[in-house]
Amino acid sequence: MSRIFGQINQIGYVVRDLHAVMEHWVAQGVGPWFYMDPVVTDYVRYRGADSGMKMAAAVANSGDIQIELIQPLNDEPSLYKDFLDAGREGAQHVAYWTADYQELYDRALSLGYTVAQEGAIQGGRFAYLDTETHPGTVIEISDVGGAKGEVFAALRDLAAGWDGNDPIREFG
Repeated sequence: MSRIFGQINQIGYVVRDLHAVMEHWVAQGVGPWFYMDPVVTDYVRYRGADSGMKMAAAVANSGDIQIELIQPLNDEPSLYKDFLDAGREGAQHVAYWTADYQELYDRALSLGYTVAQEGAIQGGRFAYLDTETHPGTVIEISDVGGAKGEVFAALRDLAAGWDGNDPIREFG
């Protein structure tokens, strides 16, 4: 538990082949997976500038922890592209969820964190804090005060009762 951010709710992986990685996780017994290709964003800003970044994403739960897979779909600037361009693939961020996004966002900035990438999906804001200069994983904060929180809770509940059938499902 972080006294600043709370509990980790999600581990995010940046991958080159979303479907192959979903299949890998299914073989480990994690699912069902819900994917969107492409994800429609309201906006994305990378290091303060608008970005036309496109991505596919998938989520599944392992208990209370959500696993997110992100595959960049173009060469527009993003932390995901940076991660792959650096020769990495795999765990890229941990996410903390909050129903009071603006309060957590302002608190993080007041503590000296800077925003490397931010955006919104269907009004739900998210920000990746610039922690790349320190060894470790990027920190994401995400607004779950509205519909996104309800969807994530429903997906967690579906995973808890999953019988192994229909392991990969298109979302949306």
